[in-house]
Amino acid sequence: MASTTPATTDRRPTAGLDAERDDGVAELTRTLTIRVLSVASEVHPLVRTGGAAGGLADVVGALPAALAREGVAVRTLVPGYPAVVEALGGAETVAEIPDLFGGPARVLAGVAAGLDLLAIDAPHLYDRPGNPYLAPDGTDWPDNAARFGALGLVAARIGTGLIPDYRPDIVHGHDWQAGLAPAYLHFAQYPKPRTVATVHGLAFAGQFPAPTLAALGLPEEAFRTEGVEYHGTLSFLKAALFYADRVTAVSPGYAAEIMTHESGMGFDGLLRARAATVTGIRNGIDDAVWDPANDPDIAAPFGVGDMAGRAANKAALQERFGLDPSPDAPLFGVVSRLSGQKGLDLVLDALPLLVALGGQLALVGEGDRWFEDSFRAAAERHPGTVGVVIGEDERLAHLLQAGADAVLVPSRFEPCGVAQLCALRYGAVPVVARVGGLADTVVDANEMALAAGAATGVMFAPATLPALETALRRTVEIFRDPEDWAGMVVAGMATDVSWRRPARKLAALYRDLLVSDAGTLP
Repeated sequence: MASTTPATTDRRPTAGLDAERDDGVAELTRTLTIRVLSVASEVHPLVRTGGAAGGLADVVGALPAALAREGVAVRTLVPGYPAVVEALGGAETVAEIPDLFGGPARVLAGVAAGLDLLAIDAPHLYDRPGNPYLAPDGTDWPDNAARFGALGLVAARIGTGLIPDYRPDIVHGHDWQAGLAPAYLHFAQYPKPRTVATVHGLAFAGQFPAPTLAALGLPEEAFRTEGVEYHGTLSFLKAALFYADRVTAVSPGYAAEIMTHESGMGFDGLLRARAATVTGIRNGIDDAVWDPANDPDIAAPFGVGDMAGRAANKAALQERFGLDPSPDAPLFGVVSRLSGQKGLDLVLDALPLLVALGGQLALVGEGDRWFEDSFRAAAERHPGTVGVVIGEDERLAHLLQAGADAVLVPSRFEPCGVAQLCALRYGAVPVVARVGGLADTVVDANEMALAAGAATGVMFAPATLPALETALRRTVEIFRDPEDWAGMVVAGMATDVSWRRPARKLAALYRDLLVSDAGTLP
């Protein structure tokens, strides 16, 4: 590899910044409403995969409101899946595209679920039932390159004036599905917006055969190491990581991890070369939705000033999962996609110890069939001690967070994690592997942190059975000390897990991007 540093090109600002070329630019951007086009394949509550624990869709759905408080106006571009088109109802057609990879398309504009949406209404690409990515037989749709290439292309065209009277200052794409937007914009004519790419996870690179490049309308010169080429294939994620002006990861810890050989999945060299433009900003949760004092899905409200309702929620959780009604048993909860990445095999292997310690387990989630069957079998082996609900049930997830004493998150890797954030908010002590965003958001209950009242959870490393078993013993030991346990619960509930700080940091990144743009004008 001759170089892994993306080429830089002259840029032109689109937010009126060309009138200021000195320190006044920074002040100007603080008062401007920055226009951001957020581009994603999912948005909550309209389209979401990955279960009730959250993920890409939740982030994309939550950011507009959080960023509005920071002077950022977000419009969200998503594919026109049936649920999206239906939710938009009589939306306005703001642009027409005669041929979008095999058929006509319209860009619809409207408001749904409080979101300012743009949707690509292209029935030949998106009018399909079920999962956005998978055919009914569980395999990828064979035309996913065109389906999500179209998402990136339309984003780029909106960035360069497709919609009259709307031109974003920044196009912000999420994960591989939006990865081609920065590539299309790199080869587009000026004026054009700046670009940001967020990595929610490197596990999916969006790889397609090399000939796909021409079919998607990208120039041949893009297919090289300093471009979209990745192990002989076209990678949408590589396009985003290489061509975007800034790259963000969903936690500082994950941003550091993906620059290592062990966790970089082949992108670490590029990311290290781009280290100055890579930022980790942790995700948050909607603290109005996740509010134990005003949650319709739990048995009784509670808060730091009045924790009495928590006992009622524990009793309700035990009843719902068929567990023995024991207020003194340490009740561990799991809300997760059931997979090896989430470390659920470790939970299965640690069950004998958890039971021997007098603990109980309540699990809700769905995923790999082997895990579903194994947890069902565990519940049959341990009646009254292990309860399992297979499936996605967000209301039940709220009750579990409100009633469990501790929540297990033993992930082998975790870009950010949502379950531990909800646990902190609801007074459940997170027991987490020391990886990614988990390590960023939990303060381990070591002796010093406990004495200072700063501990909020129990961390373990590495993600192995012996380490998890040690963490379980530590957790139960602290649980048996009411004073230390109460201190952890209160410290956790006092932790700010909302979107306020992340939104502030992201808005600052946008402003810096526009300031650097204006500052380099000739």
